Amino acid sequence: MKKILILGAGLVAQPIIRHLLDTNYLVTVASNTPERALAMVDSHPNGEIVDWNIEDKVTLSTLISENDLTVSLLPYIYHVDVAEICVKHKKHMVTTSYVKPEMQLLHKEAQEAGILLLNEIGLDPGIDHMSAMKIIDHVHSKGGGIVDFYSICGALPAPESASNPFKYKFSWSPRGVLMAGNNDARYLKNGNIVEIPTERLFQDTFNVDFPSIGLLDVYPNRNSTDYIDIYGIPEAKSVYRGTFRYKGWCETLDVMKKLKLISSEEFEIQGLSYSEFLNQVNSIEDTGDIRKDVAQYLEISQSAHALDALQWLGWFSTDQVDREKTSTFDISADLMLSKMSIEEDDRDMVVLQHSFLAEYPDGSQEVILSRMLDFGSPSTDTAIARTVALPAAIAVDMILKGKITISGVYRPVVPEIYIPVLENLESLGIKMEETFGLGLDKMIKF
Repeated sequence: MKKILILGAGLVAQPIIRHLLDTNYLVTVASNTPERALAMVDSHPNGEIVDWNIEDKVTLSTLISENDLTVSLLPYIYHVDVAEICVKHKKHMVTTSYVKPEMQLLHKEAQEAGILLLNEIGLDPGIDHMSAMKIIDHVHSKGGGIVDFYSICGALPAPESASNPFKYKFSWSPRGVLMAGNNDARYLKNGNIVEIPTERLFQDTFNVDFPSIGLLDVYPNRNSTDYIDIYGIPEAKSVYRGTFRYKGWCETLDVMKKLKLISSEEFEIQGLSYSEFLNQVNSIEDTGDIRKDVAQYLEISQSAHALDALQWLGWFSTDQVDREKTSTFDISADLMLSKMSIEEDDRDMVVLQHSFLAEYPDGSQEVILSRMLDFGSPSTDTAIARTVALPAAIAVDMILKGKITISGVYRPVVPEIYIPVLENLESLGIKMEETFGLGLDKMIKF
């Protein structure tokens, strides 16, 4: 029986652990939260728990050497360390995180070792890659080209669970979401490169009417121009990757950035209240009416939705901050975690849409839409956990059964990977709905 090592027992680990146990593998879960791992293994006879910390490289090397494949669900900064040990022991590795330059540098070594270091096999990145490449390869096989390509994904509470002013709830730590809010963005639009600095990230928006959900706001996601090469579409005039949010999120995050409320700069704040800390960071004169003061400082209406959200979150509170030194980022993350965590009776959902404008040698054009809507629940598995973990689980199974034979550092953008993974996901109820032959009026424009 093949042996799999899973590093980490975070919020997306349960579906992959249980899927691989049920697929008749021996699964060892190494984690610094062994009680969480124990609950996920749920007394399965093929499961084993190891109490392990990332600093213990000796034990890590031993564990990797004793297993046929390692799945790293650790924070992204540790994946290269794990990959280097996998190369040393000639063991495959799978991760759902983005390929970093340091990981790509291991490509030749991995090939020489005859192993696959498969990255970006989750949701976004992951299902987005595979479903996009399926359409792109189809168009190219007909001699056509991709003129415009838009890929938008969001992990959100289901409409009935979007019950706070942010219209957002966390099924994992809010730190990653807030960190992404400090990114710059870059995309290709009508043949021109568009650069969006971080201070304008949540101002560069448009909306999409998603079936059964309604209008969702979209803002740009990192550097979309990388995907011209990754997806092999040099002919494209527009290439854009974005993030879905309910209306209100972008407005509120834009105001939070203007107020430096997701900044990592640390301040001495002993004895300050939340509102006093906000005023101090922005040099706002305190007149005794924090909402009015902030509105005047930003030159916006006192009735602005963003101010409702900040007041609800706690930034206008006169309660004392229970810290001596901290950053606004840490405070915002803590407030969000305390007030915006998904509850057991909530549903979450994943919303994914690709929009293609394809052109063929005879001059004809068509719009192709590929969409996915998946719901989950903390009482079973969240949608985000399912859609991140199950593509990786399927890939692990295919690698160990010899159905994927390539070696090196890869994303799931080759048919050998994406065709069977997408087929297997459909059998688990995770499916893209594709519509071909649409008129040009169905293409995203902004």
